[in-house]
Amino acid sequence: MKRIRILVFNAALGVLDYRVPEGKPVEHGSVVIAPLGPRQVLGIVWEAERLSAQEVPESKLRPILEVLPVPPIPERLRRLIEWTADYYCAPLASVARMALGSMAALRGGGTTTEYRLTGMEPARLTPQRAAALDALQGEQASIKELAELASVSDGVLRGMVGAGLLEPVTVDLDRPYPRADPGFAVPELSEGQQAAADVFVEAVRTPRFAPFLLDGVTGSGKTETYFEAVAEALRLNRQVLVLLPEIALTENFLRRFEHRFGVSPILWHSSLKSSERRRAWRSIVLGDAQVVVGARSALFLPYAHLGLIIVDEAHEISFKQDDGVRYNARDVAVMRAKFEAFPVILASATPALETMQLAEAGVYRKIDLPARFGGAQLPDIQIVDLRQEAPERGKWLAPRLVEEMKARLARGEQSLLFLNRRGYAPLTLCRHCGYRFQCPNCTAWLVEHRFSQRLACHHCGHEVPVPEACPECGTGDCLVACGPGVERIADEVAEILPEARVALVTSDTMNTAEAMNEFVAKAENKAIDVIVGTQLVTKGYHFPELTLVGVVDADLGLEGGDLRAAERTYQQVAQVAGRAGRGEKPGEVLIQTRHPEASVIAALAAGDRDAFYAAEIEARRDANAPPFGRWAAIIVSSEDQAEAKAAARTIGGTAPNLPDMLVLGPAPAPLSLLRGRHRFRLLINAKRSAELQRVLREWLEPLQFPRGVRVHIDVDPYSFV
Repeated sequence: MKRIRILVFNAALGVLDYRVPEGKPVEHGSVVIAPLGPRQVLGIVWEAERLSAQEVPESKLRPILEVLPVPPIPERLRRLIEWTADYYCAPLASVARMALGSMAALRGGGTTTEYRLTGMEPARLTPQRAAALDALQGEQASIKELAELASVSDGVLRGMVGAGLLEPVTVDLDRPYPRADPGFAVPELSEGQQAAADVFVEAVRTPRFAPFLLDGVTGSGKTETYFEAVAEALRLNRQVLVLLPEIALTENFLRRFEHRFGVSPILWHSSLKSSERRRAWRSIVLGDAQVVVGARSALFLPYAHLGLIIVDEAHEISFKQDDGVRYNARDVAVMRAKFEAFPVILASATPALETMQLAEAGVYRKIDLPARFGGAQLPDIQIVDLRQEAPERGKWLAPRLVEEMKARLARGEQSLLFLNRRGYAPLTLCRHCGYRFQCPNCTAWLVEHRFSQRLACHHCGHEVPVPEACPECGTGDCLVACGPGVERIADEVAEILPEARVALVTSDTMNTAEAMNEFVAKAENKAIDVIVGTQLVTKGYHFPELTLVGVVDADLGLEGGDLRAAERTYQQVAQVAGRAGRGEKPGEVLIQTRHPEASVIAALAAGDRDAFYAAEIEARRDANAPPFGRWAAIIVSSEDQAEAKAAARTIGGTAPNLPDMLVLGPAPAPLSLLRGRHRFRLLINAKRSAELQRVLREWLEPLQFPRGVRVHIDVDPYSFV
């Protein structure tokens, strides 16, 4: 090729043409460096016929500077990138950037210097050095990364190097990972598990697109079943990607993987150190990485020999990205498997309605695991009507739940209390003047966190110390916590059961792998009597002595006007209920509610998932909601409220009048102020037959807005705030 078209990572430029110098081999998908004025830009060589660009005479083309020493982005991945950009109305360059997950990895091999503790402990230490010694036990990384881990300055650590407390270590950037052994610890599967595993193994052997829904009750052994498909892919030298919805689930999964295959898989998520990220990316693109376990961003990496994708907990909302490219990793995973012709397994105990409908229609093959492994029984579920069995004044746990917890404690069994609300209380106000503590950047109350003695916004991260007096009227000792968070429930448990050992499990208390590992070890060794937690404990954990689950407020998820509220509530409560009775002892679940007549609560009580799904599907059909219709949202924001409102009205005023589309709004978003930006939303409800993406582009692309206005399109939205 003499003339090439390059997709550059600048939304304002998009696509540019360049010339290839003599003797410099280049092909479609190559990652290159090109000049742009006095600067240099990174880009990917793309097929010219697939991307339009401004025509530039041959004589004016500038030559590219360098072809980077990495394999070209494969053609099928380029097609997936195009599909994702088109379906989600996102800039192509923004999607393509996700394939180049580590800019440092593009330069090839070599070594780097990292640092670790020497083990020397001098008699005298400054407070900063003492804190660093505690924080850096077992860590090895660059000075900058270690400084972030220890929350000290680079200078403190460089001083520790000079004092002999830290030593440099030369690290090979491309050192290979240990190899997983598919025959390391082959499990004994139940008859149902083996039948499902045989289907998956055969699909891996046959390299063609095959989408599966692995629908198994909690505790049925879904992980062990799809591990057999992983083992077969390893035998065939194909790479495997396992997508998890949250990093918090990773540690538990790693232990199970290592037990089965002898080594840990390769991790990919946002919390990796830069050296770890670089090593993982190069191993993936060179084909050395066998199994990658990651968050949704792992989906776009340029695997050399990908042959299987597994989406675990496939119903989880965390697979939908709500900023940048607003894609759903579950759906894009299916499309990647389709483009590259291999199987994909969606595993869940509570599948999304859209997934269930595709399985019922025969698009996905449904594999059922209806029974728990090893003869364990599903728990008995009972409803606690808080209108009839009210907690004591100032308390949040109903008497029946308290009595059951006392009985479990007496028998040496464990209880779990679930409330999906972090902190101590969702609202703090002044009893003297009524002042409420609100975030200055968001339309949200500040949440009290008593452990850290802070008031915090869970949307933007704004924090302030809890004041001694009301900032409005100046009265001291007048602040009142309204409503419960998990910290308040933990305090109540400590008061009711002073002898109980209580563990509080939230993203605030379990913010490191070490903390989560310590919690799991204590729970498994019966060193914890009562677990109080948020959704962090609703899935993935197996504690044989846990026989009681209490859902403190089952109605919480039904508030707020979320169009998928009933489905999410069912999934969340069913998942946490599934933690009970996973061993030999029977489990019991008590669901506290003020609306026992709600269809979702009644379905949970009856254990009748199919009836709930059938009713919800009919409601969706009547409302032309997914999976029968389609949604898209347009979010308009600006730091200037009038500017945002005017832009939203312009969009609403130019909305197309089509028979297969209904445009609702604009209206202020439920979170009308978020991170200092005023927000308005429009919701589009379209029939399946509508060319939604084409209409959105033709509608919005001609419109011009002030520089401070941002307009985002969210196709298939999950968040309505």
